[in-house]
Amino acid sequence: MRVQWIAVLLALGLPVSAVAQDAPEAAIAGDPPARAQRLTLADIPRATGPARLLFDGKGLDEWEPWLGYDDPGLTYRRPAVAPLGVPAAAAPYFSVVEEDGAPALRVEGKTWGSLVHTADLANYHLSLEFKWGDQVWAPRLTDPQNNGLLYHSHGAPGAVWGTWMRAVEFEIMLGSTGMVVPVGNEVRARTTAAQDRGIIYPHRRFRVGGRPIDVTNNGNPDWNVEGARDAEKPVGQWNRLDLYVVGDRAIHVVNGVPVMALTDLAEIDAAGRRVPLTHGRIQLQSEGAETFFRDIRVEPIARLPRLVSR
Repeated sequence: MRVQWIAVLLALGLPVSAVAQDAPEAAIAGDPPARAQRLTLADIPRATGPARLLFDGKGLDEWEPWLGYDDPGLTYRRPAVAPLGVPAAAAPYFSVVEEDGAPALRVEGKTWGSLVHTADLANYHLSLEFKWGDQVWAPRLTDPQNNGLLYHSHGAPGAVWGTWMRAVEFEIMLGSTGMVVPVGNEVRARTTAAQDRGIIYPHRRFRVGGRPIDVTNNGNPDWNVEGARDAEKPVGQWNRLDLYVVGDRAIHVVNGVPVMALTDLAEIDAAGRRVPLTHGRIQLQSEGAETFFRDIRVEPIARLPRLVSR
């Protein structure tokens, strides 16, 4: 979800692509160049307890839907109208269907919002499989298919742009799956990055040993960092995501490839203090593209795996 930076561009009445091309390059002049790294995981932790299915393939009793605006094009424009909020029924926005011969959770994508699991999770390994459907919706008809796995979600539903809870995002977007985006102006995450001119502004890609940065979403060049590489499978195939979270640290893994490591997940409180984010709920976004999810499970862990760069 490319939230605050895009919102600033829209507020100025400027095309996102044009502004990105003319963005102030001096703001990222200190980033080292991105060079290929082979990242692997070592010392993968064993579960400290039984695994739990977050989606049982039968229904959505443990999930709570929330919808933004009837016209998603209003999302970043601070509209005077209220968001739709809790729908009378989850379907058709979120539903259980059969896909490839097995139950799957379908996110329609037409109306933006989220499906929020009721559990408050900490110190866990979450895994799921996703694949893109055929349908895309305005205003993202020509943009990459987009969704997101939001974790450490907290606060009021719709607190961010009337549509999402505050959270840290494990981006699910064609070509950018594994990216980190803070969802909400107050959310922070630290990582290390390098400059890759082959990706969109701010041209930042995760790199072990790269420039330490604090990722924030306040209309600045630090609003996102792309994964170390694109490890997604071709459209139509199932992809596996693994999220390892212990305290205020996290690792994003796409199809067995670690692509992002984060530390110091936090939120800035009303007094301006940095408060660690160590737990929260899971949101599956709806943001313009039909998406299927299955085999969503979580197991407790006591430590993160070790990230190895070769």
